[in-house]
Amino acid sequence: MDGPPGETCFVLNPGDKGLIGTMIALSPDQASARRDGRSSIASHVDHVTFGFNLLTRWLQGENPWADADAGASWKRQQVTDEGWRVLRERLENEVRAWLGVMDRAQEWNEMTMLGATAAVVHLAYHVGAIRQLSKVAAGPAAPA
Repeated sequence: MDGPPGETCFVLNPGDKGLIGTMIALSPDQASARRDGRSSIASHVDHVTFGFNLLTRWLQGENPWADADAGASWKRQQVTDEGWRVLRERLENEVRAWLGVMDRAQEWNEMTMLGATAAVVHLAYHVGAIRQLSKVAAGPAAPA
């Protein structure tokens, strides 16, 4: 989310701003663009935010799945200046809440391990998709 903590990186290249920094660099128009008719970056961000909210609530003992509407999380294709700022803040807040829950001691079982792993994989997929949608969202090149 924040890019690598130093020069040693295993997933992102050195100097990468991470998803939060990348989103700050995008204008609302860039976030709303639908390249080749695909979903916009804003919709990917809304969907990831929705997913982290569900996982956090689940890890806190709720059952958020009964009324979860994943399709609705893809409907926000266009954002205004204010809408983009709010969406970026929601993403950061939901990810920080999830990380906070993950940092707490809890009983890990097959389902919680699956949920944690799925969250990371799901986020990685969407970061990759976002980076393919805009040159501004692309991370730095790998060192030569």
